Amino acid sequence: MKSSTPKAFASSAFRIVPLPTKIAETARRVAKAGAVDHAIVIADSPNGYPCRHCLRWAQPGERVILFPFASIPSGHPYFETGPIFVHAKRCERYGTTGEYPADFRNGRVFRAYDAAYNMIDAEVADGIGPEAVIEKLLGNPKTEFVDARSVTRGCFTFRIRRA
Repeated sequence: MKSSTPKAFASSAFRIVPLPTKIAETARRVAKAGAVDHAIVIADSPNGYPCRHCLRWAQPGERVILFPFASIPSGHPYFETGPIFVHAKRCERYGTTGEYPADFRNGRVFRAYDAAYNMIDAEVADGIGPEAVIEKLLGNPKTEFVDARSVTRGCFTFRIRRA
């Protein structure tokens, strides 16, 4: 019998680095305190609110925190702050770091950066699996890490490093 749940795809060439738990917990605490830049939102669609901590889509009716996040530190040309979501309730951090998360197989662009946080390449996994794109980008010896981002909104999703 075939499962209708997509599986994660394994690769020994890279590891997934989700949002650190400390950042997710801080976002929850700051939102609870009423900070204006940390909004509590109720998901109203099954594929519109990706949690960057557990790497799953929030389901309709679930509460999420919408807050600003910078994946590249300030002081670098590619620094930018963009909105991301985490579940309002504590969730388990994505721990299968050697597998590509099944919920994000589509709609991602991959940006390769060097050790100085300069973007050196970018590619959309269009028609091929994300693993092939990641392995290609990590194949460049200058690539320090790859960030997965939403292809439509540009928001940071997670980081990818060599295994």
